[in-house]
Amino acid sequence: MGAKVSRRVFLKVAGSLAGAAALAACAPAQQKKGLGPHGGVATQLVYQDWRTDYFSAMAQQMLEEFHATHPNIHVFYTPDPPDELSEKMLADFQAESAPDVFAGCCEFFPVWAQKGYLLDLRPYVEAELRAEEIKEWDDAQLRALRLRDGTQYALPKYHGALAVYYNKDLFDKYNVSYPAPGWTHGDYQRTMLAFAQQRSAGSDTAVWGSMFDVSWDRIQVHVNAWGGHFVDPNDPTKSMMGRPETIDAMQWLRDRMWSDHAMASRLDVQNLNVTEAFLRGRLAMVEDGSWSLKNILANAKFRVGVATFPAGPAGQVTMGTTDGFGIYKGTRYPEAAWEFMKFLISPRYGRAMARAHLLQPARSSLVDEWIAQAREQYPEKAQEMNLAAFAEGHLKGYSVTPEIFANQDIARRLTSAAWEQIFTLGRARVTIMTDVSEQIEAAQKTAAPTSALEARRAA
Repeated sequence: MGAKVSRRVFLKVAGSLAGAAALAACAPAQQKKGLGPHGGVATQLVYQDWRTDYFSAMAQQMLEEFHATHPNIHVFYTPDPPDELSEKMLADFQAESAPDVFAGCCEFFPVWAQKGYLLDLRPYVEAELRAEEIKEWDDAQLRALRLRDGTQYALPKYHGALAVYYNKDLFDKYNVSYPAPGWTHGDYQRTMLAFAQQRSAGSDTAVWGSMFDVSWDRIQVHVNAWGGHFVDPNDPTKSMMGRPETIDAMQWLRDRMWSDHAMASRLDVQNLNVTEAFLRGRLAMVEDGSWSLKNILANAKFRVGVATFPAGPAGQVTMGTTDGFGIYKGTRYPEAAWEFMKFLISPRYGRAMARAHLLQPARSSLVDEWIAQAREQYPEKAQEMNLAAFAEGHLKGYSVTPEIFANQDIARRLTSAAWEQIFTLGRARVTIMTDVSEQIEAAQKTAAPTSALEARRAA
């Protein structure tokens, strides 16, 4: 009929309709069963994940493999919305039109779980996954995908880890020593200053010492290195954002930006993101993750090094991502969704993601294969890079993951506004976080709203 099918309509009907003709007609269906790719009657699921071209192509190819071995289940792939993923997914949950299986991450993923929209995977994990298999995952990442009440709302997708990339050509040009194993935040500061002291004031092509993304986890990793926390480890309703260690770590970051002028703000690099600023030669170093490895290897016009994240006063930490796969609690077919979930967390799917975009595997047994894959794809650039630095936190047990409040949604909004003033604009002092901390803690007394789905089931 030529009309554009909205994402919401697709999610409602894709799992119910057999074929593109039915989709074009937009005819609603009562059952999520239809003809599978091999002609038999199949349970139909919708799987939502990243919308990048490489991932969509990889996912479609892997779905062919899944369908070949599971003719009774047919999975439709749909990409994430182009923007506002967190809010649009919440709207889909509330409308009961969410995909059956999906990927999520960061501080918004547990918000979905806190609101009651994600299936508890514990019974499936306990019944079907071996202990040896579970041990392959970073325990910090697995814990981060679990609520305080024990609900395992997701399982690891891949293990992105934070490190420091550096531009070897710039280091050589300015006669600055490369980061050494075991380096500290003090070493990091001195290295940044070496570049700041040689920078021409007001230049649009100035080289900055380093840069970090002003966001929850990228600030928290520094706080943890100082021995501080955002959230009380023993009580998710208690804020520790106003504690001395937390304030000191954030003050260190602000001083590098606004006192030393050694660390760039987004405005200093004309609103480029951290990866693009590094690729354009504006940064000697950048705090970035293994998720950017493919992009950097493909596009850097200079020699690249990688160092572990610098140790802080309280010790060595690095941030691990919380990218995972979850199942919608309202799915009509939880057993089929779990069968597909097992495929997504399998070594086979992990290898496919590593081949497609050099995504660091969640399973420790695949790390060496991943490093070999990077060196095979980029033999000149990757051969001398210390790629094992990315996996060190996982293998040595010092990864941390985003700390989450009981009511994370309000905490995320309050901190984002404050950090914009403190770090990006330099208009506020770090001490305002004491007030922000009190506001966050007060907000925890207001229970997160019950989902429409849970309310109806409780009635």
